[in-house]
Amino acid sequence: MTLVVIGPVTHDKVVIGDESSHKIGGATYFQSFVFEEFYSDYLAIINCGDESLSREFPSADKVRVILKDNTHFFVNSYPSKDDLNVRNQLSNFADIPILKSDLESVLPEDIDAFVLNPLNRYDFPCETIEYLKSFNVPIFISVQGFLRVQDRQVNDNYTIKLDNFNELTTILSGVNAIFLDEAEENLIGLDYDVDEIVITDGSNGSRIVSDGEIRIDAVECDNLVDTTGCGDTYMAAYVSQKLMFKSSQIAGNFASKIASQKIENFGPYKFYK
Repeated sequence: MTLVVIGPVTHDKVVIGDESSHKIGGATYFQSFVFEEFYSDYLAIINCGDESLSREFPSADKVRVILKDNTHFFVNSYPSKDDLNVRNQLSNFADIPILKSDLESVLPEDIDAFVLNPLNRYDFPCETIEYLKSFNVPIFISVQGFLRVQDRQVNDNYTIKLDNFNELTTILSGVNAIFLDEAEENLIGLDYDVDEIVITDGSNGSRIVSDGEIRIDAVECDNLVDTTGCGDTYMAAYVSQKLMFKSSQIAGNFASKIASQKIENFGPYKFYK
C-alpha cells in the first residue's frame, strides 16, 4: 500500500531582506522529504514543464511527472530577516491542471491515502477530486491553493489574494482532513463535511477541530531561519503519524516538533536529520 502525494513542483525565488536565492519548491517537494523519513512507502506525483525537477526529490524513483507546458513560479519575499512570519508572494499562476486522464496511467494499484497540494485554483479541477474520492481511501487536502487568485500584475507575475468560491464545499465534502491557517479559516469558516480540520497559527501553535478541539502548542525554536515550506512540513508530519497511530493528539504534537526543526535551517527537512 502506498501514500500518494500529488501537486506541483515549483521554481522559487526567495528574498530575505536584501539577499535572494533560487530554489525548488512546492508543497509536494517539501513533504516528500518528511515522508521519506517517516512514511517511506509513498509516491510523489508532480505536474510541471521541466522533467529534470524530479531529480531534486529525495528519491527520484518515488516521483512520477505529469509533463505540462509550464511550471509554477513563486517569489517568496520576507521584507525583514528579523520577522520571517511576514511574507509577500508573487506567482505566475501557471494554468496546468491535473486531469483524471493524467492520473490514470501513473497511480499505483494499491493506495493507502491521498495528500493533495494545489498551489492555485487551476491545479485540481472538481472532476479530478471526484475521481480520487472514488478510490475510497483517506484524503488529506491543503486548502490554501484553492483560495489563491490573481490580484495585481507585476511584470510577468501577479500578487496573490485569497478568495472563497462556491465549489469549495463540494471539493472538500467527505475528505478526512483539511489543513489551513487562521487567516484562511477566517475567510472560509469551518462548516464542512470533513472528519477533522487542522488549523495552524505559526508560533501560536495549532488546533485540530473534530467533535471537539485539540490544542497543540508550538515547539519553541532557538534560531528562526527559513519558514518557507513550514506548513507543508507540518502537514506531512501530521499525516504520517495519523495514518500509523490514528491519534490526532500524537500527530499534532509530532507535526509541531518537526515543523520547528524545519524552520531552524534552510531548505526541506533533509538538512537537519
